[in-house]
Amino acid sequence: MTSRERVKKAINHEVPDRIPLDLGSTLVTGIQASPYARLRKALGLEDKPVKVVDPFQILAEVEMEVKEKLGVDTVGLWLPTNIFGFKNENWKPWKLFDGTRVLVPEKFITTEDEKGDIYIYPQGDTSAPPCARMPKGGYYFDVLVRQEPIDEKNLNPEEWVKQQYSVFSEEVLRYLEKMADELYKNTDLCIVGEFIDASFGDIALVPGPSVKYPRGIRDPKEWYLAHILHPSYIKGIFELQCEIALKNLELSYEAVGDKIDVIMLSGADFGTQNGPFISPDMYREFYKPFHKKINDWVHQHTSWKTFYHSCGSVFAFLDDFVEAGVDILNPVQTSAKDMDPKVLKEKYGDKLVFWGGGVDTQKTLPFGTPEEVKKQVKERCRIFGKDGGYVFNTIHNIQSKVPVENLLAMFEALREV
Repeated sequence: MTSRERVKKAINHEVPDRIPLDLGSTLVTGIQASPYARLRKALGLEDKPVKVVDPFQILAEVEMEVKEKLGVDTVGLWLPTNIFGFKNENWKPWKLFDGTRVLVPEKFITTEDEKGDIYIYPQGDTSAPPCARMPKGGYYFDVLVRQEPIDEKNLNPEEWVKQQYSVFSEEVLRYLEKMADELYKNTDLCIVGEFIDASFGDIALVPGPSVKYPRGIRDPKEWYLAHILHPSYIKGIFELQCEIALKNLELSYEAVGDKIDVIMLSGADFGTQNGPFISPDMYREFYKPFHKKINDWVHQHTSWKTFYHSCGSVFAFLDDFVEAGVDILNPVQTSAKDMDPKVLKEKYGDKLVFWGGGVDTQKTLPFGTPEEVKKQVKERCRIFGKDGGYVFNTIHNIQSKVPVENLLAMFEALREV
């Protein structure tokens, strides 16, 4: 099978010739630049700077030569701009704290304070307050809260949404069209769309990392409280965001058609390590109606499968996710409460595609032995891969200090299953 055929089989709950592998098609299935540089070296590839395509998480571009060596079956189709609101273009050299040589976009402009912490700016504009900070010795940026004093009597959903979301410009649509054509014609990989923001309440975006002067409720703590204190404000934001997302779905489908097979729609987390972040009733009131609207449009107008990312214990929401039309669940955090792989597969294996869950990135991959990594990978593939409906990926992105021996063991185990 080609990679495209292989993934299509899996996401249609059919059994492919082998379990498909994703690495780097989305912002939540990638690899940090430092382990990627070590992996390239271990694969015998040229020593060169790593291109950082997500400056927030310092995620590496997974190049075609690496995909070929590892048997990766996916590629992402992303917007030209990143989470900080500037384009990934005109690359320049930079160095991570651990010495890894990288390339970053031209508007990746930083300053350093007296402690050695690094600050980055929205849209690359240093006249605005910094939007994120990388602590000295850190591995990625933490978004900064820049919330102004709130006038609770005059909260304006339109103002919030206007700062953050917009209908795609002709330039963006032509970019997506061109890239989709190139990837479809020049590769046999499954193309995953990472360009629609229907991620209602994604807490990484609430502070407005791409906005120079964010207005409205932007503090995550205040945001969660607003579900109780100002429910009409939250729902008003979601309604306007949904309108824009539906319009962008329509425009982008005209641009890329069925060249893509999967569309990532949401990165909002609904689970913690030990249980749901919110009650199922609150999910049903605030989020489910909008998820259903978006998924219904996709299923009625395209052949795409919808991809939803939510960390943590989300077992309590899975029936609702299915009813809302979610096709694919990621990252399948099996280390969280109630997320036992066997139970997930037995109860939801015919309803949801599991994309992730392949190895524990909290303990096994960073701190286990290569033998322990191989054992867990094979076990997860046996459980999740039964009767199709599975795409292998680690549980969220591969983090900075993962030993390269463990990465090699992971890919070796995949070849052996």
